[in-house]
Amino acid sequence: MNLEVDISKKLRDFDLRVSFSEGRKRIGILGASGCGKSMTLKSIAGIETPDAGRICADGRVLYDSARKINQKPQKRNIGYLFQNYALFPAMTVAENIAAGLSGTREEKRRRVREMTGRFHLEGLEDHYPSRLSGGQQQRAALARLMACRPEIILLDEPFSAMDAYLRDQLQEQLSEMLEGYGGTVVLVSHNRDEIYRFCDDVLIMEQGQVIRAGEKKAVFAEPRIRQAAVLTGCKNFCSLERRDAHHAFLKDWGIELFTEREIPEETTCIGYRAHWFIPVWAGEHPEYEGKIPPNSFRVQERRRVKLPFEMNFYLVPQGKRQPENPAYISWFAQENIQKFLEKKGMPDFLQLDEKQILFLK
Repeated sequence: MNLEVDISKKLRDFDLRVSFSEGRKRIGILGASGCGKSMTLKSIAGIETPDAGRICADGRVLYDSARKINQKPQKRNIGYLFQNYALFPAMTVAENIAAGLSGTREEKRRRVREMTGRFHLEGLEDHYPSRLSGGQQQRAALARLMACRPEIILLDEPFSAMDAYLRDQLQEQLSEMLEGYGGTVVLVSHNRDEIYRFCDDVLIMEQGQVIRAGEKKAVFAEPRIRQAAVLTGCKNFCSLERRDAHHAFLKDWGIELFTEREIPEETTCIGYRAHWFIPVWAGEHPEYEGKIPPNSFRVQERRRVKLPFEMNFYLVPQGKRQPENPAYISWFAQENIQKFLEKKGMPDFLQLDEKQILFLK
């Protein structure tokens, strides 16, 4: 299944302009609330109409403004799972599943039985949504959706209102239930872990635009754009003044940077994930006596916060050329590092691992 989307729509705060062509089975759209993710899904489903553009599924044209094609939602063969599941409150589970089916009464009954079995809803057929748990509601909504054999499934923030434990459980259940599904699934979320767990490819959106797209591991490893790095969980950013292909000055941290990798010409800052700093105790490295280790700086601790599995240190860099308003650094020290800190105290330097530096614009 290849999904092609190239649409534009004027919204209140910005213009939505989304263009992508994906052949993967699991596609994630990651972005902050209000960036246009849900409007993109609704346009694909036919719930909203773009101002212009084209939407195709395996060559089948769902929307084409130039040719005045705009198929109704029920003709698109797309399943849409809303955040609150949108089950009909006055209908039982069985009635909800049968709501969108066509065919004879017996054909509908057979399909409902098939879906209740597949989604482990046996014994709940006569229950109303108000009597179901969150997981049961999700399964009922997915059973209703899958009963119509959709070519594409759209998941609109399906886990956002849940606590962490329930969210993890339902994500796993949903993954299992969709294992045998041969169509395309598009998941919209502002949660990077959810996207990474569930999807093969990811699109990152900001203010109605796709700012980064590609295979998920590649996008997380190399977000390229600062806002994309923010959305993938990067905590630390520093303005960069490029000297040449291998040298730069990190202005907010007050240190010179040298890299074996080439620094792209368009780089304006670096990103650095909080758990990748390398602690250096000078006494253990005679070669650094009287010298600052490469790509490193002294830090002053301002605050520390104990998290369940790590310590978050908020540090002020003490670079050789100290800026007027140095940026705070967030360093996540995991349990293995904390043991060294208890014995040795705070490190003399924090060093950047060149392989982990994100060059951004």
